[in-house]
Amino acid sequence: MYGSQQGGGGSGRRSRRGKGGRGAAAGADRALPPAGAAALPDALAGGPGRPVHAAPVEALLAALAVTPGVGLTDEQARERLARFGPNALPEARKASLLALFLRQFRSPLIYLLLAAAALALSLGERSDAAVILAVVALNGAIGAVQEGRAERSLASLRQLSALTAHAARGGREVILEARQLVPGDVVVFSAGDAIVADARLLDAAALEVAEAALTGESVPVPKAPGALGPDTPLADRANMVWSGTHVTAGRGRALVVATGASTEVGKIAALTATGEEPETTLERRIAQLGRYVIAAGVVMCGVVVALGALRGLPLVEVSMIAVSQLVSLIPEGLPVAVTVALALGVRRMAARRAIVRRLSAVESLGSLNVICSDKTGTLTRNEMTVTVLYLPGGRRVEVEGTGYEPSGRLTEDGRAIDAGADADARELLLAGLLCNDAELVPPDDDEPRWRALGDPTEASLLAVAAKGGLDVRAERGRSPRQGEIPFDAAARLMATQHGRGGAPRVLIKGAPESVLELCASVRRGGRAEPLGDGEAREARRAWEDMADRALRVLAIALVEEATIEPQRGYAAFAGRAQLLGLVGQLDPPRPEARGAVLTAQEAGIRPVMVTGDHKATGLAVARALAIAREGDMAVDGRELDALGDEELAGKLERISVFARVNPEQKLRIVEAFQARGDIVAMTGDGVNDAPALARADVGVAMAVTGTEVAKGASKIVLTDDNFATLVDAVAEGRHVHRNLKRLILYLGSSSLAEVVALVTALVIGLPVPLVAVQILWVNLVTSGLVTVPLIMGPPEGDEMRLAPVPRGEPLLSSQVLRRMVFIVPAIAASTLGYFAHRLSLGVPLVQARTEAFTVLVVAQWFNVLNCRSDRGSGLSLDLAKSRWLIAGLLLGNALHAAVIFAPPLNDVFHTVPLPIQEVTAIGAVGSLVLWVEELRKALARRRERRAP
Repeated sequence: MYGSQQGGGGSGRRSRRGKGGRGAAAGADRALPPAGAAALPDALAGGPGRPVHAAPVEALLAALAVTPGVGLTDEQARERLARFGPNALPEARKASLLALFLRQFRSPLIYLLLAAAALALSLGERSDAAVILAVVALNGAIGAVQEGRAERSLASLRQLSALTAHAARGGREVILEARQLVPGDVVVFSAGDAIVADARLLDAAALEVAEAALTGESVPVPKAPGALGPDTPLADRANMVWSGTHVTAGRGRALVVATGASTEVGKIAALTATGEEPETTLERRIAQLGRYVIAAGVVMCGVVVALGALRGLPLVEVSMIAVSQLVSLIPEGLPVAVTVALALGVRRMAARRAIVRRLSAVESLGSLNVICSDKTGTLTRNEMTVTVLYLPGGRRVEVEGTGYEPSGRLTEDGRAIDAGADADARELLLAGLLCNDAELVPPDDDEPRWRALGDPTEASLLAVAAKGGLDVRAERGRSPRQGEIPFDAAARLMATQHGRGGAPRVLIKGAPESVLELCASVRRGGRAEPLGDGEAREARRAWEDMADRALRVLAIALVEEATIEPQRGYAAFAGRAQLLGLVGQLDPPRPEARGAVLTAQEAGIRPVMVTGDHKATGLAVARALAIAREGDMAVDGRELDALGDEELAGKLERISVFARVNPEQKLRIVEAFQARGDIVAMTGDGVNDAPALARADVGVAMAVTGTEVAKGASKIVLTDDNFATLVDAVAEGRHVHRNLKRLILYLGSSSLAEVVALVTALVIGLPVPLVAVQILWVNLVTSGLVTVPLIMGPPEGDEMRLAPVPRGEPLLSSQVLRRMVFIVPAIAASTLGYFAHRLSLGVPLVQARTEAFTVLVVAQWFNVLNCRSDRGSGLSLDLAKSRWLIAGLLLGNALHAAVIFAPPLNDVFHTVPLPIQEVTAIGAVGSLVLWVEELRKALARRRERRAP
């Protein structure tokens, strides 16, 4: 019995709110030891050698000067927080700016640059070597700054998803950040909650805790209060819960005895650093690209040496040409730009109420083509309202009013009824408010509406009971809870035991099919009557009728003269339960949900509903939201089990609703879609959703209703639990992916154009048009000043009208390569053509190189306009929206003018001042790449318009 598990006062879930007054002694903290967490356990135990798990609960409560139902006062909490510090593990020392700077050199691309600098230095080209090293250092500085910003951004996001705990403070239950917990706090928790401090149990109900993270125990451990022997090993201390673990079943209440570094997990983690994010797919692709560049650089050097030998060029000149080739091949700005792209994507998604916990999710979002979404709270408002009651004998009672406000009439056949005078209605409403863990919170200064504290489904039962004239608090006081079986997701049932001046009785609430299996009779007029076939059919028709109207249906039953036996569970009530009636609840769809569903479908993403409701209810809501298409079907858990894998795969295309599914079945649904090659997102909020969330390509947890276990298994957390927010996040993911492709196009075409120009000059017998330091300057000016603004560009607005990004699409996709076929020759031809033309006119080599150098810079400035859009004209887009790009172009112009016209820089960069009249011609020639790409885009748009 539940009563045998009490240990310190209070019973039932209502103890979470606290029943006592606010009279904790103000000076009670005199009993605490001096500052220092290490002294705390001895004081709690009443002296050295008395561990916490062996001490009487009363001694612990006295040592910490706390009353269980009241908790600490705010003043006590502040004093203890100052004394013992925040409840947080020691953080790894943050990397210094110097360490971040040095970290930037761990790149194959940087290794190539350093090799080029060493080669230039060995050949006596000190100025070239100095410029190369300066560029490397500048890239390192930029990367360090951006990485520091990214870390600060992720740190702020981690604060948004920080763990919380329910604690009693001053007689009220409050939600605290885990960091605010102090020794002496009384915390409450239930299935799915994370344990955030070491605590001694005060009471528990069917409590089980997963402790694998601490003890290695592979299965959840049952917990119960009561003192244990002093020598009990940590793994066997059933009266303790530990920080870093989580509740898998039941609920409990406990006294915090250790926080922060003093917890068991804190002792282990005190000297360890926090783990790093795993390498993402994109980062692996970047590393792969770096290896390709190294291989291409080695081959290119061999080609240059061979061509130089054929032309009889001096070794020094050939070597410097090889250095130029290496430098031109390296997209130096790529590592920094990728870091910035991911950090910006994370920040923008946070602004759209989607917290990214794994950077890989940013990429995966752009490829999603299936979203398996929960219904309640995600597609609907999660504000349950009871609209109809079914009573034995075929009676239907309509309920007025919406939301949780306890006002509205109960009517039968248009006439108001008084539940106090109607025995059947009263028994049903009374059972609903007693077999219930929720509370209704009246309006206050912070919230003008009635709201639910607890499960919305249960809160709606309190609201309808109040509408029927029942006093919730008084009825709970007259029938105190004596035991319970917490809600079991597999059985879809909950049971509570109550005493009411006589023999105890058990109330059962849950899914109609589960409750009806236990019932052999109905209760009418205060008496049990056999549940005949006709009555059973009538109840089932009422249930199906409610479900067809998109109502969630609960059945409620009574077992007289019964007690809860945890070891037997619901089997003890089979054939003994009396059906009290059915309750139909409406959870209205979110206003924005249908539009979000249509947007997803237009984007090539198929929404699928996965719900715990009856399949008729789920299908009705799915049709209202356009999730279910004509001819689509709903499948419940039993039907799903009956389908083999091949049969399920064959029907998957027409199944829009999975109803009444258990956690294992959710996992199977994800794997079934993935077996077809789909990229799947799965939403969830419960502890049992964790396997499916972890297995999905993008697991999405709910911040408002989600358990900490679900959040821990997810890659994304929605701060508003809204399906529309997930669709917005997909749009942002596609935007990030598109910007990365633009970045690769820009850097790849620029680097390849330089290589083509240099090799072509070598092949046709021209002098080298660019030297190494000039190429470095081109890459610095273009990459450093415009690549970051390029990936900061706004979305074009058509992201959700495109198909999902194919799985495994390489960075150099076919689309990027097709565009490079036009861009690379245009840049190379304008640069080399102008160089050859000026040499043919007798212009000195140093001036011709300066002009070719400037043409290349201008061409790449025009090319960045090309790369801002896949199909839209680079001239028609509103440049005012890209202030950072404009700033980068203006600054680039100013810096390049300094390189050309400032005498101190002429020797470093091998340049001479140019005649002003040449500037216009250089600008016109450099713009060739823009007009070539504009022509290609115009032809592409024309083909699209003509396409059916």
